[in-house]
Amino acid sequence: MGQGHSHGVRNYNRAFAIGVILNVGFVIIEAVYGLLSNSLSLLADAGHNLSDVLGLLLAWGASWLATKAVSQKRTYGFKKVTVLASLISAVLLILALAGILYEALERFKEPHPVEGMTVIVVAGIGVLINTATALLFMKDQKNDLNIRGAFLHMAADAIVSLGVVIAGIVILYKGWLWVDPLVSIVIAVVIFIGTWGLLRDSVNYTIDAVPKGVETEKVKAYLMGLGEVESLHDLHIWPLSTTETALSVHLVLKEKLNDPNTFLHDIQEAMHVQFDIEHTTVQIEEAGRENHCLLKEER
Repeated sequence: MGQGHSHGVRNYNRAFAIGVILNVGFVIIEAVYGLLSNSLSLLADAGHNLSDVLGLLLAWGASWLATKAVSQKRTYGFKKVTVLASLISAVLLILALAGILYEALERFKEPHPVEGMTVIVVAGIGVLINTATALLFMKDQKNDLNIRGAFLHMAADAIVSLGVVIAGIVILYKGWLWVDPLVSIVIAVVIFIGTWGLLRDSVNYTIDAVPKGVETEKVKAYLMGLGEVESLHDLHIWPLSTTETALSVHLVLKEKLNDPNTFLHDIQEAMHVQFDIEHTTVQIEEAGRENHCLLKEER
């Protein structure tokens, strides 16, 4: 018997729309002023921010697809698309960091100053826009990998822009050209630490590992603590999406139940309340029967 619960995930359509509009506007500003000031760094950053707009669109599309109804072919709908989107976001961030590191190393070889106050001002605008966009996704980024991907993209851009501002000011007043690539490397390392967690969790979700925050041993302890249960087997816990978790298990009972429906309902409710597992499926078996479950010896 299976049952699903509504997880009550926040609708992020408005946040995604605002984020995309703000960042498209900033890409245009960077590109225009990059051309006017003959700044390759601004033009390069405009291209980088355009890739982040694509990242936002990817996360938005996945979030929207996850709400689509199930079908006979896709019995869980498109919920798993949010996991794929978070994985792609993590990969895009890693590639962006590789680009930052490469550019920083090249600047160590051939240092050149930030092209005047224009670059600093435009980068300052980038700090404000990217910070504002990141804040739109801050609330649920710890509980939803897809939203965390969008958050990290915007937070990373805000930090990069802040680094450009700081390096630019230091270079203008002190003339230390090495500050620019050094700040870029420090920023890349800081962002990589956060991105690695997103990549690791996304890969785990992709291969249906037990979601972060769910402890299998505690789930087993709860089920084995039920007076009616003699043993259990074929326990599986996996992510349906970046926000929903499923569980299936075979329970071997000591004796036949008088009220199996209530027994199953209570388990499903406990899984939802105590472990945040929204979709629980339980198969009941009686102890001492000759026709043992074929899955009992699998694990």
